Amino acid sequence: MSTTSTAPSPKGRARYRAVFGVREFRFVFAAHVVSLLGLVVGEIALSVLVYRVTGSPALSALAFALGFLPYVVGGTLLAGVADRYPARRVLVVCDLLCAAGAAGMAVPGQPVAVLLVLRCMNAAVAPVFSGARAATLGDVLGDGDLFVLGRSLLRVVSQGAQLVGFAVGGVLIALASPRAVLGVAAAGFVGSALLLRFGTRRRPARARDGGALLAASLSGVREVLAHRRVRALLLFFWLPSFFLVVPESLAAPYADVLGAGATGTGLLMCGMPVGAIAGEVLAGALLTPRQRERIALPVAAVALLPFLAYALRPSLGWSLVAVAVAGAGSAYTLGADQWFIAAVPQELRGQAMTVLAAGTMTIQGLGMALAGLLAEFLPVVAVVAGAGAVGTLVVGGVVREVVRSR
Repeated sequence: MSTTSTAPSPKGRARYRAVFGVREFRFVFAAHVVSLLGLVVGEIALSVLVYRVTGSPALSALAFALGFLPYVVGGTLLAGVADRYPARRVLVVCDLLCAAGAAGMAVPGQPVAVLLVLRCMNAAVAPVFSGARAATLGDVLGDGDLFVLGRSLLRVVSQGAQLVGFAVGGVLIALASPRAVLGVAAAGFVGSALLLRFGTRRRPARARDGGALLAASLSGVREVLAHRRVRALLLFFWLPSFFLVVPESLAAPYADVLGAGATGTGLLMCGMPVGAIAGEVLAGALLTPRQRERIALPVAAVALLPFLAYALRPSLGWSLVAVAVAGAGSAYTLGADQWFIAAVPQELRGQAMTVLAAGTMTIQGLGMALAGLLAEFLPVVAVVAGAGAVGTLVVGGVVREVVRSR
């Protein structure tokens, strides 16, 4: 029996526990946790492996950065997959491809070039998986408040994976070789595939076969971007992310400025996800759907202002407060999710979600790269404070466009 009809309308109010009351979502959630932990520990293991093989910090960093860059390729050229084939099949195949990639990295004696190619393959598949899963949530939870809270829970897990995954990965690396840890990552993807295959229903594809996949994907992306409201909301998701990653990407040099060392770096990198988790959970638990929509625009407009505190060269404690408060501004996405799902035509939902996921990861990678480049010429505090000032102006312009597109 479909669960879609049981979801509340956008005006109704649900609770997080109601989302877990949907059996299919429990399997989707469990698969997300398992695959994310596999992904994070795999990223750490690959970075360490490349460094041990080459002794090159640059190649080690490149192995990590390649998790961002191919997103735009997969999100553009493969976007049509999310709507063209049954969602469950897409999710399972993507998981198995990622498992194969991680297992390939674990094979002894693999050249570094092969390791990086496999990393790119997994990263190119990731936006298709994210888009198909996000679109499937609409089928599992409906288009109302359950969908918004389901998306929120998956984001909370993603933020939490940064905290738990890095710690777990560090412990595993200390106990076993990087290749063995990559084997654990492959097992995580297989576990996710099994949970999705046997825990979710088979649903038909949303779109009919539209000819060649590449042409259909590009056509679908163009059609998604042809909608003014959808374009405005995509920018509303993407541009705050571009600026929000700045203090996180410069955590190490700022900790060095403060003399806080590795401990300070770790704490500064934790501040943003902790704030984001708190903001998402509080907004999801305490606010009604209408209240979340009302706060979305003003919260997004001021979310980057805490970065201005860096102009005063704050202590480690105050820096943590600033980045955590900015992270809490991510609560605006709960209201934006409802607008986005309502604005996207049903037959384009998978492709739209794929474009959203690909753009988010790509723009975060660009934000990190630009912040690092600017920090070569400017003090870290100036770069972060500048991100707060410029970002607030940019996001303010996007907020105006979202209002006009209604």
